[in-house]
Amino acid sequence: MPVTRIAAPLALLCLVSLGRHGALAADGAAALAARGRAECEAGRRAQTRAERKDHFDLGQALAQRAIALDDHNADAHFALFCNMGELMRLDGESVSAAFGVRRLMAEVDRTLELDPHHTDALAAKGTLLLRLPRLLGGDAQKGEAMLREVIREDPLAVTSRLTLAKTCEARGERDEAMAFATRALQIAREQGRADKIAEAQATLAELRASR
Repeated sequence: MPVTRIAAPLALLCLVSLGRHGALAADGAAALAARGRAECEAGRRAQTRAERKDHFDLGQALAQRAIALDDHNADAHFALFCNMGELMRLDGESVSAAFGVRRLMAEVDRTLELDPHHTDALAAKGTLLLRLPRLLGGDAQKGEAMLREVIREDPLAVTSRLTLAKTCEARGERDEAMAFATRALQIAREQGRADKIAEAQATLAELRASR
């Protein structure tokens, strides 16, 4: 019948349209997530509080839009985590005292649920576990293990090495601490990262001063 002949092509067209919409949403989410992450990094480099806040606010909004389009985009959840965390630290608050710490942990956990090998999320969660009190979910042993996993998976990781250097120094393992910090400085120089070079140099200076 004519109705049947018309209905079948229409149904196929609807399915194709839905498929294209899903692909466009995924592409749109990926682009928004990348922009959100870029805003977080720009905010970290900004010189004034107002500039940093503008970047982090925009980055958070972009990440939230990305998640609305595709809740299964790991980078979108990490971009939200990144900007939320920086906004919480903007005025120097301790992460452990911040009201939104549980939501912050939820976003990094969601990132790792979607992508267990997301090294930035592994590094972020490892650092959180090292710094948070046990009452708020801190676990220094697990946090250190995660950071060691990061440097195995990403041989060029700088920040995780510096965090491990400080962790080792705190328990008296100075040779390993110096090795982590020295390698971090070498990588930062190879990458031309002025901010990381300064951070690594400061960490090495602290380690040498405590000898």
